[in-house]
Amino acid sequence: MSKKTLVLGASLKEERYSNVAIYRLRKNNIETVAIGLREGIVDDVKIHKELLPFIGIDTVTLYLNPQRQPQYYEYIISLKPQRVIFNPGTENPEFYKMLSENNIKSEVACTLVLLGTGQY
Repeated sequence: MSKKTLVLGASLKEERYSNVAIYRLRKNNIETVAIGLREGIVDDVKIHKELLPFIGIDTVTLYLNPQRQPQYYEYIISLKPQRVIFNPGTENPEFYKMLSENNIKSEVACTLVLLGTGQY
């Protein structure tokens, strides 16, 4: 099964966890796409500013605080991912409920820890 992952809230800044996550996902040979506020390249992944209709997304890993998430609710649900990972600081019970209603699993976890422990 593909684990194609969308990093939502991707950053070009090397000290940001979303940036590190892109590198680690690629190191684990996971197909990765990214959306952020600024376009650019991290490793071999292009960060897009626009909400593209990516196909075959298994996982969306969020790096957006809950106040910034509502504008992405419909977009994320439209991608029909298997799961959405809520990294530390992104926890959002309102969105968990919406995802559940659309048969999408919510996982409150750290993508970096999941990758590091082989649980991704």
